[in-house]
Amino acid sequence: QVQLEESGGGSVQAGGSLSLSCAVSGKFYSHYCMGWFRQSPGKEREGVAVVVSDGDRIYSDSVKGRFTISKDNAKNTLYLKMNSLKVEDTAMYYCAARRAACYLVADVGPDYYTMTDWGKGTQVTVSS
Repeated sequence: QVQLEESGGGSVQAGGSLSLSCAVSGKFYSHYCMGWFRQSPGKEREGVAVVVSDGDRIYSDSVKGRFTISKDNAKNTLYLKMNSLKVEDTAMYYCAARRAACYLVADVGPDYYTMTDWGKGTQVTVSS
């Protein structure tokens, strides 16, 4: 099993930046599919960004060009750098992993990738 722990959430004004980290422990392999998802009150969880096994990255249209997902296999850590934050980015952000490889599929977003393990989340609040 894989354990995931997010950190780095907080409050920021619109236009600002935040960086999230996800520390991975347990039986983890570098080829595992990993991603960030978010959920706002009253809304369904949505995929934000996924990094697939060979390093390709998939972003939701709503964050493309503003967010960057990255992974440091040596440190077993997943990151999400968020720039130009908007009020609508306010949500609980979850780190997730899939205990298997995954690969880029044309014309799909992060929600296409099914994850098996989830962190408890970190809150991001963006004010106007």
